[in-house]
Amino acid sequence: MGAEAPQTVDGSPPASASACGLVVALEANFCRVALESPGPGGVKQLLCVRRTRLGKTGQQICVGDRVQVEGVDWTSRRGAVAAVAPRTSLLARPAVANCNRVVVVMALVQPDLDPIQLTRFLLTAEATGVQVDLVLTKADLLAPELLEEWRQRLGAWGYEPWLVSAQTGAGIEALCQHLAEPGIAVLCGPSGVGKSSLLNALVPDLALRVGAVSGRLQRGRHTTRHVELFAIGGGGLLADTPGFNRPDLPPDPGALVGLFPEVRGRLGAGGCRFTNCLHQGDPGCVVGSDWPRYPHYLQCLQQVLAQEAAAQSRPAEPGLKQRGGRSEPRLDPRLRQLSRKRQRQADGPQGEDSAADLVAEEAEDRDLDRGPAAP
Repeated sequence: MGAEAPQTVDGSPPASASACGLVVALEANFCRVALESPGPGGVKQLLCVRRTRLGKTGQQICVGDRVQVEGVDWTSRRGAVAAVAPRTSLLARPAVANCNRVVVVMALVQPDLDPIQLTRFLLTAEATGVQVDLVLTKADLLAPELLEEWRQRLGAWGYEPWLVSAQTGAGIEALCQHLAEPGIAVLCGPSGVGKSSLLNALVPDLALRVGAVSGRLQRGRHTTRHVELFAIGGGGLLADTPGFNRPDLPPDPGALVGLFPEVRGRLGAGGCRFTNCLHQGDPGCVVGSDWPRYPHYLQCLQQVLAQEAAAQSRPAEPGLKQRGGRSEPRLDPRLRQLSRKRQRQADGPQGEDSAADLVAEEAEDRDLDRGPAAP
């Protein structure tokens, strides 16, 4: 390797033909790893497969993971990922590890900005627990007075939006300096809002492919097919992600209101009268209904409650049983042990059933006695 040998992910001295780096892209069954220290000949990236033992232990590799690569062939620039360092965070959709910031990107026009869709993306971002930024693109297509209206409206939501235009360059330099801080920032948003165009403006050497918005449906066409990290500034990394128009809402109805920045102060000032309050205008609720996104909150809450009820009423799949709204594997009756009562019946002169039959019968009786799972 070079003058400074890379360290392993656990800090121990590296083995021969090994290296440590960051997963910057996943492509089919391969991942591209950017090395922390250049290898022989100035090699900066390796195309890697995953060691079989990682798959057997259920370890998945995500973009943003710090990994140890073994069996490096510096000539062909290939290797195999042998270990994954512990993560500080993990986003499920898009799958990005060790993220420091989620940047929600929406277009002001073409397609028109939908407050409900924007709220869903912001709730999904807030649920990650990392810093959330809001970027509104295509600012050049909206009149200045309308831009100011959106700025004030979103300020009441608890956000200070970045208004940018990839075509004119307005706001790009300031946003670039903001995102250049060390760490991984994930861009997420619907298709067609200009994420790829924004990345091209922030990192001009990328030349990513961009697509037009459908004229009839006013929806974007997917141009990004996978997650990839791009360097920006001195240590910052941007993750471009495939667009999706309807993000999943966080599943816990009780925690939903805490994802709205504009009412967190009310929750911190004192609890509601009832501990299980869902903040729907009930007496003694500290959240109240006098805040701009209260109708959006009610709409999202009803959907989360409907999803929860549907999950609890859904019949269990074969081999699974429902318990408390979640699925658990059923134990094979052949693996159950007889209770002492059943054992005496099997050993006594009146016992004609086999032990396996008694085990199956006991399991059936236990399920009937328990009744349906409690919600």
